[in-house]
Amino acid sequence: MGETRKKASERKSVKKKNTGSPAAEEKKFRFSDLDQYLFGQATHYEIFWKMGAHPDRVDGKAGTWFTVWAPHASDVSVVGDFNNWTPGVHRMERTGEGGVYELFIPGVTEGALYKYCIKTRSGSLVYKADPYAFASEKRPGTASRVARIDGYKWGDDSWMEKRKSFDPKTSAMTVYEVHPGSWMKHPWSESNPEGFYNYVQFAHALTDYVKEMGYTHVELMGIAEHPFDGSWGYQVTGYYAPTSRYGTPKEFKYLVDYLHKHKIGVILDWVPAHFPKDAHGLAEFDGEALYEYADPRQGEHPDWGTKIFNYGKNEVKNFMLANALYWIEEYHVDGLRVDAVASMLYLDYGKQDGQWVPNKYGGNQNLEAIEFFKHLNSLVLGRNKGAVMIAEESTAWPKVTGKVEEDGLGFSLKWNMGWMHDFLDYMKLDPYFRKYNHNKMTFSMTYAFAENYILVLSHDEVVHLKCSMINKMPGYPEEKFQNLKAGYAFMFGHPGKKLLFMGQDFGQLREWSEERELDWYLLEEDNHRHLQEYVKDLLHMYTKYPALYANDKGYEGFQWVNADDGDRSIFSFIRWSPTGRNNLLFVCNFTPVARPDYMCGVPKLKQYRLILDSDDEKYGGASVDRQKVYRSKKGECDGQPYRLAYELPAFGVAVFTF
Repeated sequence: MGETRKKASERKSVKKKNTGSPAAEEKKFRFSDLDQYLFGQATHYEIFWKMGAHPDRVDGKAGTWFTVWAPHASDVSVVGDFNNWTPGVHRMERTGEGGVYELFIPGVTEGALYKYCIKTRSGSLVYKADPYAFASEKRPGTASRVARIDGYKWGDDSWMEKRKSFDPKTSAMTVYEVHPGSWMKHPWSESNPEGFYNYVQFAHALTDYVKEMGYTHVELMGIAEHPFDGSWGYQVTGYYAPTSRYGTPKEFKYLVDYLHKHKIGVILDWVPAHFPKDAHGLAEFDGEALYEYADPRQGEHPDWGTKIFNYGKNEVKNFMLANALYWIEEYHVDGLRVDAVASMLYLDYGKQDGQWVPNKYGGNQNLEAIEFFKHLNSLVLGRNKGAVMIAEESTAWPKVTGKVEEDGLGFSLKWNMGWMHDFLDYMKLDPYFRKYNHNKMTFSMTYAFAENYILVLSHDEVVHLKCSMINKMPGYPEEKFQNLKAGYAFMFGHPGKKLLFMGQDFGQLREWSEERELDWYLLEEDNHRHLQEYVKDLLHMYTKYPALYANDKGYEGFQWVNADDGDRSIFSFIRWSPTGRNNLLFVCNFTPVARPDYMCGVPKLKQYRLILDSDDEKYGGASVDRQKVYRSKKGECDGQPYRLAYELPAFGVAVFTF
């Protein structure tokens, strides 16, 4: 690791000094024996500075170095708009025994389009985009584009320094999941028929919204280049290229930089589990299985129609490991949400008997993927203090966020899919039937600290006829909003970091579609505006009170007051602050029945200050001038020595600080 970092810094210093020595300049992008060795060991962590296309000067002539790994090829040439896409004009030279080809082409500069024409061992020609390209042609074009990512002047030093102290166990984290192409659109025009905001425009609009609402982070979907909009960015062909739909690599850097300057963290969706079979992509890259397992029982996802990376091949592992570092170190992103982790861990994921191959012990665990995750997380988090690695893992695999040295996978956080399914199952019920399903809201606390969790209501829950979040709720429109407010309050009080998908915070009615923007016009209606204001206050309350985030790591931070009030479908609990000050009491009523005589047990004889009342008129409720301070009285209630009287409205939520 140290050696490759030293090489990278030497390379940068050569660029800065610009010595004018052709030999020195040529050497920086040549693929050396040391490069080959590190690549073959899966430890060339800055391989993207050698592979791909890099503008340079050789013998005083400006041009570009091209380097590609194609060990099964019998011949490779670079084709592009500079040679009329003609094979054989610019044939590459094979270097060493590892199957790496390279070539310097004078006159080819930044912006040029290109592909690799690979002659397979069977004699056929395949045209492939560059796996390491920094930029791509905008779809429907599939070529790679010569680009530079150096030279951007970052302005986020204070953020990057402060990030080092971020701890996923004890720091505040509320995530706004966003698909840039459908968050907000420009009106149609001939020059921009899709209406996409470019990265710079998006940076300003998104930052304004996220700051006002109070989210701490954004999670961006679909940034790595992908050919098909309908894949939402989950079928990647350009792992090193920010999608050209919204601009250039440096404009994407601007987006990250701008968010950081406004104290907003950036997480990217990252897809190491599979890749599509598009002709220009990684599948059978040099005419044979290269990035994927050769055996279709190992190398194919039947459900998704995609290929599975060969995690046992060092060069493939290196490609993925370096890619994770690339986004975090070159683009300053603060973490990666790793997609479909379960599909990587289990050899039989989505497969029937006969469609998969057991491991050497006869089990269904992918031992190579397990080793890959341990290497990945140790590397990324070891080199980038305060960064986060988040696992979308949907099973009971043990120690997903456990330490690698204790046989864990080493992730920072894990999506709490169990909580999400139980929560949605409960919320969708008619309130009358909730009393028979009370445990769906309490069961998650039996395992809440088994992993470091993030509670998620993601894009996956508002597509494919699952209904929008607001339309999952039972009842007439007014009741739907009341239900959702109660649900969100329970979510924010429950241990774990938080994630909401765009549109959920104001009650988007339609299911999400990548083809259209959110229905922002809904904010002209009172119900939607009130919901947005309510979620905003929840978000600001969350970051204001450490009780909601700093004690997420154990039961000392959470206490049920009454977990068993199923007949009335009321939940009451306490979030304890690590300092013992500004603890929070939550009371959530999930029925349309008001409880004017409600009595709640409390642990201390003192004043309890109401800081959130869902029935407040600013949220569309009836309370105009509700009492703000309540004094507890002696007398056992809910197993507590003291009690608090409160008029609990229908679907009412009350949060007190004490």
